[in-house]
Amino acid sequence: MASSTKTQRIRLEMRPGLLDWYEATTTLYNQVVAFYFDLYQAQPGLLDLNQQEALTQAERLTHRTTANPAPLWPLEEAMGADIPAMLRRAAINAARGAFQSFHSRYQRWQNEKAKFEAKGKRFAHRPPVPPRTFRFNPPFYQGMFKERTATSIRVRLYSGTSWQWVKLHLRGEPLPEGWEAGSPSLVRRRGHLRLHTPLTKQIPTPSKALVQVALNPSLRICAIDLNLGDAQAVCTILQADGTEVATRYIRGGKSLHARRKRLLGKVARKRRQSGRLSEGEADNIKLWQKIRAIDEAEAHRVSRRIVEVAQAHGATILVFEHLGNLKPQKGRYSRRGNEKRAYWLKGTIVQYSRYKAWEQGILTSRVSPHNTSRDCSGCGHSPVARYAADEAPLDYRPGAPLYLCPACLKRGNADHNAALNIGFRFFQRAFRTLSKSLHSKGSGVPTVNLIAWQHFAAWQDRRSGSALPAFSLA
Repeated sequence: MASSTKTQRIRLEMRPGLLDWYEATTTLYNQVVAFYFDLYQAQPGLLDLNQQEALTQAERLTHRTTANPAPLWPLEEAMGADIPAMLRRAAINAARGAFQSFHSRYQRWQNEKAKFEAKGKRFAHRPPVPPRTFRFNPPFYQGMFKERTATSIRVRLYSGTSWQWVKLHLRGEPLPEGWEAGSPSLVRRRGHLRLHTPLTKQIPTPSKALVQVALNPSLRICAIDLNLGDAQAVCTILQADGTEVATRYIRGGKSLHARRKRLLGKVARKRRQSGRLSEGEADNIKLWQKIRAIDEAEAHRVSRRIVEVAQAHGATILVFEHLGNLKPQKGRYSRRGNEKRAYWLKGTIVQYSRYKAWEQGILTSRVSPHNTSRDCSGCGHSPVARYAADEAPLDYRPGAPLYLCPACLKRGNADHNAALNIGFRFFQRAFRTLSKSLHSKGSGVPTVNLIAWQHFAAWQDRRSGSALPAFSLA
């Protein structure tokens, strides 16, 4: 069995004094984290222990009990306040993670310095320093919260002098069925408090992508081409023999770009009116919140539709392009900013699709984007002619909506052609890997279904053998 995890975020009803209690609890918790971080600095050997052993040893060094009346680092004297056991253990785990991160960065710095000095070069990079402050949100382990219902929960908060049980009213959906809730935590964002609860669900472990290709001759994948136009995602369902089952266009990009551009134009105009801001001063907070909100909502909408298309047609693998280093074109601020955020949105859609698909037992894979828009999905010729409806198909023009292959005369939607190439490239890579693994007879290579090899031969015939390696079952 595998596990799927996500976080439920619920907004709380504000009440007088709640923010003060939250601030007092957060301040005290981070002071305890800083205390244990100093302990790890003084006792770095704690990192050699596993987490449970390190937790036990840290409590033995700091917590006074009847069996341990004189700890070397008494926590109560340093804090001047009573620290609940569960909060202390949460702080120990947080301090361990922070020190482990700092220790790794410091070791990398030492290794780089040694390499430079070995070559006789001067190493000018400064060493990393420990964090001066901590800003962790306090988690509530078992014993720090109780009586959770669909509308409320009781948590222990620090008032500045003592610990109190405080009832928090929840404004959101109840915990979903079939999910196991972990320890919640309080998070402050934009003047409001939210309760974040990690959720875990056990799901059947899906087979690896290569195993599915090797063993399932009727395998279906969903190849997705993400775009900047109105069709934000083109989803094409492909079978292992190269048959196209269905194609769905997820639209809404045109209205999204227009709305975002209008908001960015407002930001630009207000910046011209206000002049230069001082360093570190935020501007147009409400407008930026709205821009981020519509991008977030659109990423969830598109990713959810992608997974729904895959489920509806029995696809067990999502295939995206491995896009990176995309840069906006030069132009006005609103245009550049709009295009830059459209690129960011692509990455967010892939990220959200991955975890939504994993909840349904669907894998996610990525392939090289090289020439997926320039190659013909029918014969493999490159480049195709891309053009608009009122233009002649003379040459390749990036961003044009239509395409025509000069070799096989196949024509159609250019984004659909790219989605087909993405799916073909996934199968080509899988069959090529299986062919090499079969000849090398390495360990862990799945037994290949003979029908899958027949599909492989059909791929060679279909693409004239130009993109696939020759193979032999001998």
